[in-house]
Parts: sequence; structure tokens; C-alpha cells
Amino acid sequence: MAAKRDYYETLGIDKKSDKAAIKRAYRKLAKKYHPDTNAGDAHAEEMFKDVTEAYNVLSDEKKRKLYDEFGFAGLQEGFSEEAARQASHGGFGGFGGFGGNGAFSGSYSSNGEPFTHQEFHFENGSADMDDIFSMFGDMFSHGGNSYGGWSTSRNSGFTGNSSDWSSFTGSGHSAGHKGSDVMADITISFDEAVFGCEKSITLQDPSTGRTSTLSIHIPAGIESGKTVRLRGQGNPGRNGGQAGDVLLKVNVTPSKEFERKGQNIYSTIRVPFTTAALGGKARVHTLYGDVECNIKAGTQAGSRIRLRGKGVSGMKNPNAKGDQYVTVEIQVPRQLTPKAKEALEEFRRVS
Repeated sequence: MAAKRDYYETLGIDKKSDKAAIKRAYRKLAKKYHPDTNAGDAHAEEMFKDVTEAYNVLSDEKKRKLYDEFGFAGLQEGFSEEAARQASHGGFGGFGGFGGNGAFSGSYSSNGEPFTHQEFHFENGSADMDDIFSMFGDMFSHGGNSYGGWSTSRNSGFTGNSSDWSSFTGSGHSAGHKGSDVMADITISFDEAVFGCEKSITLQDPSTGRTSTLSIHIPAGIESGKTVRLRGQGNPGRNGGQAGDVLLKVNVTPSKEFERKGQNIYSTIRVPFTTAALGGKARVHTLYGDVECNIKAGTQAGSRIRLRGKGVSGMKNPNAKGDQYVTVEIQVPRQLTPKAKEALEEFRRVS
């Protein structure tokens, strides 16, 4: 399974496209891949989902802003825009830990002599010690210079305590950065969602083309739209930082027999008119096999039978199951024998 494609690439537009261009691109692709015109085409179904998801994000001004700045991570539940900015731009004038993109400028003095105002720009990576020395020029060519309690020289580097280093860089002693998360989708059957399953997924790095296969446990009771996190399986970190995670969005195919709402299951049975009127028994399909239910005399169409504990297990507590609600439909015979018709005519007369 390939990692999620860039939303702009999915719609075939560039980042400068306005709302009108986004809508035009979506309408064109949605018409091309719509399920009504591509019945049974799994690829078209996936493409329709992808273009719809891309449109929902890029047509929303707030979501688009987050996506443009932070990528897919900015759209995750619980994402903190403030924390992300601090991680990426915290510290010295906005270039946290000498990493990412940014700039630093200022005036400094060394050995009592003033420095001319200096400015340093960096892109796509972390500044190492050589970068730092280049940034501050002669400030590091003489021993005995200091910043926040740090003694400096090009050969010996920095000496001091970790709190001073934190004040200098805004990041702490370690310059490691966690790798970015990878987002992907997986589709499972209704039964696999109810009972849990083991799956394998293949992810492809779009930048290198390399693939990796991961084994994933889907917990029993998961619902469509939920996300499974594979910690440490995402993109590698920088400067010794830990790897990112894989965020796997689960899509569950619907069942033809059951409808699910939370942990409860809903189904329908059809019973003969005579059983509904006189009472009797009816066989009901459940997730755990067939059961025989009592039908009370005089049962009306639309009545519900509750089967306790025949629903879906909870993800946090497998022993806590929902219920199954069975709606009763009355089965009316399309044709009657003369004798049956005569009996019904008598029933109508006496009732």
C-alpha cells in the first residue's frame, strides 16, 4: 500500500490554485471516478475517496493552511499548532535547535570590541558546529568569549551547563528531531472489524521509491474511520532523533445483513403472518451464530426484539459487548390455496 499522496498532486493542481480552480479539478475527477459510473472498479472507488478527501481539505481555508505548513500531521486529531511551531521555530530568533528553515541576525562584541551586525540563513537541515562558528565569525576565534555563561573557541567548542545551552539554542543539549509521520489507509471487511485480524501493509517512500512491509494487528471492535498508530515505523529522525509513526486509517466495508451503530448491531427478520398473529418461534442470524427467538402472539410489523450481548465487543474491554436489535417484518403470502383463502375469509368474518 502506497503512502498517502500529496493533496495537490491528487487533484492535479499547484499550491497557488484558488478555490475556483480547486472546485473545478474536484468536479472533473469526481465525475470521472464516481462509483455510479464505475461499478465494481476498486481503483476508481479508491480514487474517488482520495479526490474527495483532498477537496475537503484544500477547500477549507483553515485545514489548507495547516496542511500547507505542517503536512498531513497538521490534520491529525489532537495536533497542536503552537507546539509544532515551537518545535520547528523555537529558540534563537526562530530556528529551533539550528534545524529546519530560518535566519538569525544580531550584533555581538568580543574582547571589548564591537562586531558589525551579522546575519545567517539556513535551509532544509540542521546547522552544525561549523555553521555556528561561521555564523558568529570572529566571536569564536578568540578564547575567553562568552554567551550566557558559555566559553567558546573553534577548537574546544562549548563548555558550560545544559541550562545555558538551552538558553543559547532554545532546544536543550540534544539537537535530535523526530521523523515525520506517514499516513496510509487500509480497508477491512465487516467481520474483520468485529473480531479483529492480522494484516500486512506495504508502504512506499515517494522520494526514493523504496518499499517496506509492516505487520499490523487490527483490534476487535474497531470502527470505520478510526486510526491505528504504528509507533516508530514512520520516517527516520534527524540527528539521532526517534523515527516518526505510521498513522493507519481504517475503512470498513459495510455488511449486507447487519448495520452497526457503535457497539450495537441492527438486523431484520421476516416472519409469516400466522406466526405473528398466533405466536411461535423464528430463527435469527447473529454475529456469533443462529439463535431461536420467541415471537409473541399479536406481534406487529416494526416490532423489535433485543438480543443482549450479541453486539460488538468494546476495544478497551472485550468482555463488554453491545446488543443486537432485530426488527420484525410480517411476511404476507403472495398466493393462497383455495382452502387457505377460505380460512382467511372466515377469520375476517369472525374478527
